[in-house]
Parts: sequence; C-alpha cells; structure tokens
Amino acid sequence: MMVLTGKTAVVTGAAGTMGNAVARALLEDGAQVALVDIDALRLDGLTRFLRGTTLAVPCDVTDSRAVAAALQNVEKLLGPVDILVNNAGVLSNEKSEATDDAEWRRVLAVNLDGAFFWARAALPAMKKRGWGRIINVCSLEAKTGGLTAGAAYAASKGALASLTFSLAREAAEHGVTVNGVSPAYVKTQMVTEQLTEAQRRQLLTTIPVGRFCEPEEFAHAVRFLASPLAGFITGEILDVNGGLQMD
Repeated sequence: MMVLTGKTAVVTGAAGTMGNAVARALLEDGAQVALVDIDALRLDGLTRFLRGTTLAVPCDVTDSRAVAAALQNVEKLLGPVDILVNNAGVLSNEKSEATDDAEWRRVLAVNLDGAFFWARAALPAMKKRGWGRIINVCSLEAKTGGLTAGAAYAASKGALASLTFSLAREAAEHGVTVNGVSPAYVKTQMVTEQLTEAQRRQLLTTIPVGRFCEPEEFAHAVRFLASPLAGFITGEILDVNGGLQMD
C-alpha cells in the first residue's frame, strides 16, 4: 500500500547501504526521495537503479550553508519536504586516549551537527504545514558506552538521542513527529564488515536472535515511523538490535 504518495522525503547518507535501503523503502511507499550524500559519483550511480521519482543531491552535511542550499534545491525540484531521515554518519572505534581533537570534531560534525543542520532547515516549513516526520538514526552504542565503537561515536549518538527528544517536544503541537531508530550491527561495510572474524563470532553469541540486522529490516523501522499511522509516536528511540539490549 503506497501510504506516502504525494510526500517528499530527504535521506542523508543515501549512498551507503542503510541510506539506500531507506530510500528504496520510502519509494516503495510512493514517496519521491531526495538522496543526499557527500559522494556525488556513487550517489549518481545508485539513483540509476531506483524505481520512482528521485533526486541526487551532493551535500556535505557538516556545512550548514551547503545544507540550506541543498534543501532549497530539493524544494525547487520536488516540492516541500515532508520526511527527513538523518542517516549520514561516520564510525570511530578509537577509545578516549586515542581520540585526538580532529577525530572528535569529525565524528560529532557528521553524526550530530549534520542532523541538527538538516532538522533546523526543514522543521519550520513542516510546522507551518502542520505535518512532518523527522527520523534520526541513533545507535545502541549510546546506551552501552560503545561495545565495539569508540568514545566520539558513542558520545555523538547519545547527543543525537537527546536532540531527538528536544525536537520532538518542540514540534509535537505542530503535527510534526521526531523519532530515532537505534540499530545495532546492521550488515554494512561501515559496521559489521569492519569487524574481525573473532569479533563477529563473539558478538553473535551475545545477540539473542543469533544474527546481524539486514539493511531492509532497519529500513522497515524507518518506513513505519515515516508513515501516517505513526502520528501518535514522538520522542521515541526504537531499538532494532535483535535483543542485544532490552529495556
């Protein structure tokens, strides 16, 4: 059922495995999707294989001016943005003593600043129209302190969860919901493929369902929160972790 027909979505980090899976899911529900990524070449190649109305938007999410310009371009070509999925992210496995200033700033700039810049740019028009969905891609690492990830990554995702709560409270009365999806160990090059074989085996013994998350399973959670039927859910961080963390 194409419940998002007539809606326009922005997905950041869309050239990656998770972002691309989200874009496909939203397209299947009838939305037109602007795919945002810093990798213009890869982005252009991926959009050729997507079915539906798409727009490739090269953009560095850490640059607030670039974000504002990208949003303006999307609105000009596709119309007002109804759904924003802040998926762009980078991983850092460095623990605190090994995290230099540049690494700390790099990780927070992408994982936190990028989400804030996009939300700040898109939210006013959503409020004015009385409908909107913002979904931030958080992480289990925010709760655990970093099982395999490092200090900057865990801190950035914890801050992103707090930003989600703040935006949700601000936007709720305007018909805009703001939620997070908190996945763990999705099958991607950034996450599971950078683990050693020993780490993979060890992790699989701790995940109750006994496997890693498929990108499509993660995308389905985003798809649900973007749907009209999720209108009474806001300020929620939805865990998608196979039972690795239960609370």
